[in-house]
Amino acid sequence: MSVARHSRLVRRALGAIGCIALGAFASCGGSATAGGAPRFSVRLTDAPGDVKAAVVTISEIDLQGTHGTTVLMQTPVTTDLTKLAGSTADLVTQAVVPPGTYAQLRFVITGAYIEVDNGDGTSSIYASSTDYAGLPSGAHVTGPLQMPSFGQSGLKVNLPSADATLTEGEKIVLVDFDVSQSFGHAAGQSGQWVMHPVVTASDFETTGGLTVSVTLDPSVTMPTVNNAPLTLGDFDAVVTASDNSTHQVALTDSGNGTFTAAFPFLAPGDYSLTFTAPSGVTFTMNPTVPVTEHVASGQATTASFTMTAVSLGP
Repeated sequence: MSVARHSRLVRRALGAIGCIALGAFASCGGSATAGGAPRFSVRLTDAPGDVKAAVVTISEIDLQGTHGTTVLMQTPVTTDLTKLAGSTADLVTQAVVPPGTYAQLRFVITGAYIEVDNGDGTSSIYASSTDYAGLPSGAHVTGPLQMPSFGQSGLKVNLPSADATLTEGEKIVLVDFDVSQSFGHAAGQSGQWVMHPVVTASDFETTGGLTVSVTLDPSVTMPTVNNAPLTLGDFDAVVTASDNSTHQVALTDSGNGTFTAAFPFLAPGDYSLTFTAPSGVTFTMNPTVPVTEHVASGQATTASFTMTAVSLGP
């Protein structure tokens, strides 16, 4: 069961554990090594979603292949995935690996907690242990977060190209850990949550980006809700892929009356784009939504809209 109901205020970040940079053949954001041993880098990113905090401790990253296990990192890194929306964090930078054929990455996750909004102004924390070092000071743990074997056998992620052969240079692979689908209530245990990762991988250099911008028509006056006028920042942009997976990002003020939402790491393909409003609010856009936007490999796609009407429903 996926995370289903949380406050709109926490929709600004969540979803992905990893932008995994993996070395061979090409470079991304830097110069590739000409000749010599292949290089392997690991980056972490986060996609949008609905959890207030999702903190994990990654204690080891391994590369699995013809040479068995090649250890890339053994220095524990603790990070809140909700802080990484639209960016990446380097976990491994150009680690030298033996030339060979590789098929899988392995993440040893030794601790984690999630904070979920209860929908009434309060939140609850579920942690792998009550003394997990990644917990904020003074945190009260409502219940356990189960992490089946991830601290021992690890989380295994198949590389996007089966049996990838690494010879020289550097190649980047993006690994997406969808947090919004990867935590849920344990069956029959209403007081427990469980981590059941939903993970996909794609070549980093072939992913594309989509940036959505919205302006308010000068003739439109925003209605007042709870004694405060609405702004475009109260609306979210939502893209839905062909497999019905969704990414949701709140619009943020970019200045000069323009609000934007960025989806930086999307697999090439067609996406349905629409917007969501606070409860009880209706609106119209020009062009009319939903619309289909095509994201091309390695390309930055932009889409611009004008909000032409906003009103409160009955």
